[in-house]
Amino acid sequence: MNDRYESPLSSRYASDYMLELFSNQKRVETWRRLWTELARAEHELGLPVSEEQVKELEEHISDIDFDCAAQREKEVRHDVMAHIFAYGKAAPSAAGIIHLGATSCYVTDNGDLILYREGLRHLRGELLGLLKILSGFADRYKALPTLGYTHYQPAQPVTVGKRAALWMQDIVSDLEEMDFVLASMRFLGCRGTTGTEASFLDLFDGDGEKVDELNRRLAGAFGFAECFPVCGQTYPRKLDSRILNCLSAIGQSLYRMAQDIRLLQHDRQLEEPFEDKQIGSSAMAYKRNPMRCERICSLSRYLMADAMNAPLTASAQWLERTLDDSADRRISLPEAFLCADSVLRLAQNVCAGLHVNEKIIEKTVREYMPFIATEDLLMEAVKRGGDRQKLHEIIRRCSMEATEQMRSGGECDLLARLEKEPELGMTRAELEEKLSPEKYTGRCARQVSDFLKLIAPMLSGVSISKTELDL
Repeated sequence: MNDRYESPLSSRYASDYMLELFSNQKRVETWRRLWTELARAEHELGLPVSEEQVKELEEHISDIDFDCAAQREKEVRHDVMAHIFAYGKAAPSAAGIIHLGATSCYVTDNGDLILYREGLRHLRGELLGLLKILSGFADRYKALPTLGYTHYQPAQPVTVGKRAALWMQDIVSDLEEMDFVLASMRFLGCRGTTGTEASFLDLFDGDGEKVDELNRRLAGAFGFAECFPVCGQTYPRKLDSRILNCLSAIGQSLYRMAQDIRLLQHDRQLEEPFEDKQIGSSAMAYKRNPMRCERICSLSRYLMADAMNAPLTASAQWLERTLDDSADRRISLPEAFLCADSVLRLAQNVCAGLHVNEKIIEKTVREYMPFIATEDLLMEAVKRGGDRQKLHEIIRRCSMEATEQMRSGGECDLLARLEKEPELGMTRAELEEKLSPEKYTGRCARQVSDFLKLIAPMLSGVSISKTELDL
C-alpha cells in the first residue's frame, strides 16, 4: 500500500514519455551531459581539462547515486553542489574540474531549456495526431446536416464535419503558437553568476572570442542555434510565460471541444466512447456520463490556471536573480507539461471513438426545420404577390402556436397551421419542398474540404497507432 501522496497527473493521466522526461533521472542526466560538454569545450579551447577527464565524465552520465546526493544535500543545503559531489565520486579523476567557471544556473536553467524543448516537441506530435484523427471525422461528416445553435438555442443548420473543423482550426492555431515558441527558444550558455561571463573571461586570460566560442559550442552540442544575447544569472523568465501560455492555449481549445461534445451528448447527438463493461454511475446503472470529456475540461481548467504562475514569476525577477522562482517553477512547469499531455491523450481517445447518432440528428433537424424554413417561406409567398408584413405576422402567430403545442408535449404542427392560411397560398407539398436540410447548410461541406486541403501538408506522414489511444 502506497501511503504517500502522488500527483494524479503522474499516477493516472500522463504518458510514460512525459513522466520519464520530467523524472529525477532524466533531469540529473541532463545536468551531467551539460557538465560533460562544458568540460569538453574547455579542453578543446585550451583550459587545463584533459581528454581522459572528459571521457570519464561521459562514461558516468547515467549511473547516478541519488542516495549519495541526498545525503550530501542534507549537509550542504545545495542540490547542485550535492550532485557535483556525487558525480565526482563516480568520476574521481574529473572531480576537480566539474562545473569549472560555472554557476548553478548553467545546469539548472540550460537543463530546463533542453527538457522543455523536448516536451514541446512531444506535445507538437500529439497535436498533429489529434488533427489527423479529427480530419478523418470532419471529412466523413462534412455534408451531414445538424442543427446549429447560437446562445445554445436552435439556429440555422450546419454540418457535423463543419463543427469538427471549427475545433481543428483552434488546434491549428495552437500548433502555430507552439512552432513560434520552439523557433524562438535560445540557450542560456555559461554566463556566470550575474550574466557578465567574468569568470570565463578570467579563465581565458581576457580572450572574449574564446568565451563566445565556448557558448557557441555548448549551444550547438544541445541543438540550439544561439544563446540569449544578454541575460542575468538565469535565462529570461519571459520564456516560461510563452511556454505556459502555449500550453494554456491547448487547454482552451480542448476545453471548448470537450464541452461541445458534452452538450451534444446531452441531446444524444454525439457520444464519447463507452466500453461494454463501463459503469456510468455507482447508483444509476443506466447512466452514460461523458466522463472523458468532463476530465478534459477539468484538467484543462487546471492547465489554464497554472499558466498564471509564469507571469507572476517573470514580473518579479529582482535585478540579476532571485531564488523565489525556483520552487514555483519546479512545480508549475513540469505539471503543465504533464497536464497538457494528459488532455491531448484523452482528446485523441475521445475523437477516435466519437459516435455520431445520425438518426437522432436527423430527427432533431426535422423537428426544427419548419421554423428554420419560415424565412424562405415568407420570401416565396411575397414573390407570389403577398404582403410581406401581413405574411410575417401570420408566420409569427402560427410559429408561436406551434411552439406552445410543443411545450405542452405535442408534435410540431407548424406546417399544418401554415397550410390552412389562405394568404400564404402554399400547399402542403410546396411547404415540405422547402424543408430539405441540405438547402440550409450553405457552403459547410465546401468549407470543410477547403480547410482539410489547407492543412493536409502538415498531416502528411502522421500516423496514429491503436496503442497510443488506449487509456
